Amino acid sequence: MATIKDIAQQAGVSIATVSRVLNYDATLSVSDETKKRIFEVAEALDYKKKAVRKQETGKIALLQWYTEKEELGDLYYMSIRLGVENRCQSHGIQVVRFFQDHFEELKSGEIQGLIAIGKFSEKQVKELEALTENIVYVDYSPDEERYDSVVVDFGKAVEKVLAFLWENGHKQIGYIGGKEMFKDETAVIEDPRERTFKRLMKEKGLFHEAFMYSGSYSVDDGYLLMKKAIREHGQELPTAFFAANDSIAVGALRALLDEGIAVPERVNIIGVNDVSIAKYVFPALSTVKIYTELMGETAVDTLLERIEGRKTPKKITIATKLIIRDSSFGTKVE
Repeated sequence: MATIKDIAQQAGVSIATVSRVLNYDATLSVSDETKKRIFEVAEALDYKKKAVRKQETGKIALLQWYTEKEELGDLYYMSIRLGVENRCQSHGIQVVRFFQDHFEELKSGEIQGLIAIGKFSEKQVKELEALTENIVYVDYSPDEERYDSVVVDFGKAVEKVLAFLWENGHKQIGYIGGKEMFKDETAVIEDPRERTFKRLMKEKGLFHEAFMYSGSYSVDDGYLLMKKAIREHGQELPTAFFAANDSIAVGALRALLDEGIAVPERVNIIGVNDVSIAKYVFPALSTVKIYTELMGETAVDTLLERIEGRKTPKKITIATKLIIRDSSFGTKVE
């Protein structure tokens, strides 16, 4: 595993700066450009390049539904992007990158195909289809009968987390998640993590609406929502929380530590994604690993099949893995 020293050397900053950036220290004043460089180095050092069978040439577009600034707050999409870019580099393919706030610029370019990372409304899907028939959606499947997609079964991820917590005796389990809308604000996007959490907890007879919290998928909202939970429940605070992504989990950890609440002795925290920062926060974050780089690589391979003539749509589901670290390790609740 890469160390903080390794990241600092490659990013050209101090070890202390790397540590504070990876822990989302709100008191640190550094530019977004510096944060981006540190995050990208951390992800790249985690990334293992794989041999490819052949070299290709050409140009594809990469469209992200996040803006460049939003990407710094949720490294999940940055990690997928790096997987795409590294795979394309191995194949000798030129990548033209567009963020959501530059959507219109995409329409003026000549491309062989398109990889769309994130969630896109029905209107946006139709606009993209007008640009090229060679499209792969990553982290979203607008219509599996028509479009290629690479996705994760987030419902399965929730099942793994709850099974672990139940096995360790947890019954009072809270949820901190987020709400999202398509960027054109045409609809709210349903989160399978929240839906599955509610269903499974209700089936066990353990569901409490008062333990459900929702904001955005950010460190700041993870912090604020955990603070709210602590105020509202005091000594009755759940013994474990499932956070819908690692950014939320990092914020929640910080709130618990600020309040002097021991993790994992009093409260367990488990997130989702296993982005590079999960290993470096304190205590190290338990999480469900999403193989984001593989998602990006698979999207490129799938797009190349389309460009070469495959017509039948494919929906590829990438497996996940529960990784237990210090934020939930070895705390059997009686």
